[in-house]
Amino acid sequence: MQQFHKIAMIGGAGFVGSYIAEELTRHDAQLSIATRRRERHKGLLIHLPGADLVETGVHDAGQLEQFLAGHDAVISMVGILHGSRRDFEKAHIELAGKIVAACQKLGIKRVIHISALGAGETAPSDYQQTKGKAERLLRDSGLDVTILRPSVIFGAGDSFLTLFAHLAAVAPFIPLAGADTRFAPVWVEDVARAVRVCLEQDASIGQTLELTGPNTYTLRQLVAYAANLAGHPRTLIALPEGLAMLQATLMELLPGTPPLSRDNVRSLRVDNVSQQPFPAALLGFQPSALEAVAPLYLGEREFNRKLDRYRAQAARR
Repeated sequence: MQQFHKIAMIGGAGFVGSYIAEELTRHDAQLSIATRRRERHKGLLIHLPGADLVETGVHDAGQLEQFLAGHDAVISMVGILHGSRRDFEKAHIELAGKIVAACQKLGIKRVIHISALGAGETAPSDYQQTKGKAERLLRDSGLDVTILRPSVIFGAGDSFLTLFAHLAAVAPFIPLAGADTRFAPVWVEDVARAVRVCLEQDASIGQTLELTGPNTYTLRQLVAYAANLAGHPRTLIALPEGLAMLQATLMELLPGTPPLSRDNVRSLRVDNVSQQPFPAALLGFQPSALEAVAPLYLGEREFNRKLDRYRAQAARR
């Protein structure tokens, strides 16, 4: 990674971004990570001396250009799971266009763009469609782009398996939309490693790489596994799409970020698996199995410690 000492990350202040930052700084990269709220996110990254959180507004073309100036490469990874069609277009399509324009103006050629497995302009959901349109913008940009398309990402701090484990701890049963939808979960540290290797490998330029774990599961199997690991096995009730849409509509009325939206339900119409094998030959490693990692952060004893901390924090609010 000698040619990419200074790397800008857009959308990198959350769960996946913190792992990518740790992986890259461990290999001597200097990172600038854009954030709207520096104080909110600095705890995730304060232990990384090579990472600098920069408070800026990336949707403003001028601020984005100022942020990117002086960098050798860009990691684009903004993604939202909830919102209106307009919200998805702004976050996924319009921002991708602004990143392309800024890189072209500044002479930054190298871009790693993290999309999502299932992205496509004719896919069922707004999330998937706008992710697909963003991919096309990047591919047509003339930049040295690698697109990574992970399946659902798991690991300590995730909002997928951990969410279901928390739900199982408080609910007597779990109604489940898309119970038979298939996923190939990929470990967050494997995603981070893939980003780093792609920056090192010119062979990844122009490639769209689908990142999946070695095994495939239905959503029903994943939720049951998370609940069992946490020590709270629960009855799962598969919902037909009509009831799932009703459930999501009601959840959207709740304050804050809904645990399920109608657009999420539409995404569950298609399996989140790949027809391609994991690109081990290019990346130089095989992905880790869910069963080798999940017990380390969802096991009953560890999960209960985290749940106690969560309850204590909630009581102080």
